[in-house]
Amino acid sequence: MTNKQEITALEQAIADAHRTLDAGVLEALYHPDFLLLQPDGAHEGKADVIAAFRSGERAWQSAEVDEIEVRLAGDTAVAVGRWRARGRNRDVEFDYAARFLSVWTREGERWRNLAYTATEIT
Repeated sequence: MTNKQEITALEQAIADAHRTLDAGVLEALYHPDFLLLQPDGAHEGKADVIAAFRSGERAWQSAEVDEIEVRLAGDTAVAVGRWRARGRNRDVEFDYAARFLSVWTREGERWRNLAYTATEIT
C-alpha cells in the first residue's frame, strides 16, 4: 500500500470511528498534540475530542469521506476531501457536507493525525 493509499484508508477509519463512536480508534490515530479547528473558530485538543465521544455528547447516524486527495512532503501528509455526516453534536442536530483539510505526520512506520479542520459546503 502506498502512503497516499494508507492516508486515504486512515481517513476512512476515522469516519467509521465517528459513526460507531469508537474512541479507541481515535485515541490510536490522533497524535498526542492533535488539534481540531471547528468551523466557528473554536478549537479542541485530543483529550477534549476523545472525552466528548466517551461522554455520549455526540451521536452519528452517518459519516463518510470521499474525493480524497493526498499530498506528501517528507514525513508529513495533507489530505483534502469531502466529509458528509448526519447526527447530533451535544444538543445540536446536523446534516451537512464539508471540505476538510487533515494533516498527518509519520512517526516511524505509523501515521498519526496532527490537525483537522473543515468548512461546510452546499
